[in-house]
Amino acid sequence: MKNKVTLYFFLFLFTLFSCSDYRKIVKGDDYQLKFELSNKLYDKAEFDRCIILFEQVYQHSPKSPEGELSYFRLANSYFKNEDYNMAGYYFNNFVDRFPYSKKSEDAMFLVALCSVNNSPKYGLDQSETMIAINNVQQFVDVFPQSILVDSCNKIIDRLKFKLELKDFDAVKLYSKTENYKAAVTSCEIFMDKYINSRFSEEVNFLYVKNSIFLAKNSIESKKEERIEQSKERFLNFVKNYDKSIYFKELNSLINSFSVKQN
Repeated sequence: MKNKVTLYFFLFLFTLFSCSDYRKIVKGDDYQLKFELSNKLYDKAEFDRCIILFEQVYQHSPKSPEGELSYFRLANSYFKNEDYNMAGYYFNNFVDRFPYSKKSEDAMFLVALCSVNNSPKYGLDQSETMIAINNVQQFVDVFPQSILVDSCNKIIDRLKFKLELKDFDAVKLYSKTENYKAAVTSCEIFMDKYINSRFSEEVNFLYVKNSIFLAKNSIESKKEERIEQSKERFLNFVKNYDKSIYFKELNSLINSFSVKQN
């Protein structure tokens, strides 16, 4: 027990002196020492502490190799800390300030990755997802020969699928709440945007179903036209999905028109 207390005491003193030395270097004007310490802290993953020093080194000599490395590692320290807004800001600045740097490709990729990490779950607003897609695509356009292009294309596909899920949820919500006109419109938009979607059959089903209910609930002046539209859409559905599990339900709804007319 006594040995443990002694060990903790020496660790406390070491930490105390280390913090004291760190503060002296931060407040001092020895920029070579700042640069050396910042990189040691960076290698030890003490990102909160090295950020201040990297910023100081860059501000002192922004056009030097030390300034360039400091600015890149400053951005990457924020990235490692999962502060993607700050990381994206600094990586983007790095690309602008050091366009011919060997690290410009990495920086631009990390700009894109920051926006990808800021992309929320598909149920939320997808503005950040759109930004992420644009940033990743911009990287591919600027560095088409990069070994990261395949990864970027997979990321873009994943982000686009998130948008697809968002739109698919909207289709289902309008249908569930019996907002027939909005459901029909959202189905049409979805089918135009996602031609080869894995949800195509279900969206087409909801398209026909909501078309039928829209027709049934229409005023007399629009009812006949919408009934004919529904029948045409049903025939197209049967043509494209002849073995669909939704056929029986749609067929019953379509036949209900004939029953009422009789």
